[in-house]
Amino acid sequence: MYPEVKDKNEIGNYPALVKAGGGYVWDDVLEYRVWCHPENGAEDIEDGNDYYYVFGDYQEALDFSKLTDGAEEPIALILQKEYIDEPETGKYIHVKENRLAEWPVEFLTRPKRTENTIPDFLSPNAPKNRLEILRGIEK
Repeated sequence: MYPEVKDKNEIGNYPALVKAGGGYVWDDVLEYRVWCHPENGAEDIEDGNDYYYVFGDYQEALDFSKLTDGAEEPIALILQKEYIDEPETGKYIHVKENRLAEWPVEFLTRPKRTENTIPDFLSPNAPKNRLEILRGIEK
């Protein structure tokens, strides 16, 4: 249903604190995460702090989240090698640096970034519905 992770041997080796959402495009899925919240009934194994489990497969993460009290639905840790920053509404900047971010898995239905994705999006000839195209809503 959702992409495989880039390298299953690396899951669990990424930082807990990363960006949240944003960037519009993705390059790789690094792991799927299920955050657990003791205040919502999850086992308290981190002195009352939230914590997460990592998975190399979306379905495994989803199954775990459904069976675990206080767990959120899975999210994806993604790598963006390049991304689109939007410091102001409608003002887009092409950023060429690595960025780790947690994304709702639904965002992975957007096409994976190609060499032309961002230049085409920023082109003066881009269609007016370019954001909807990038989000996979329109063609």
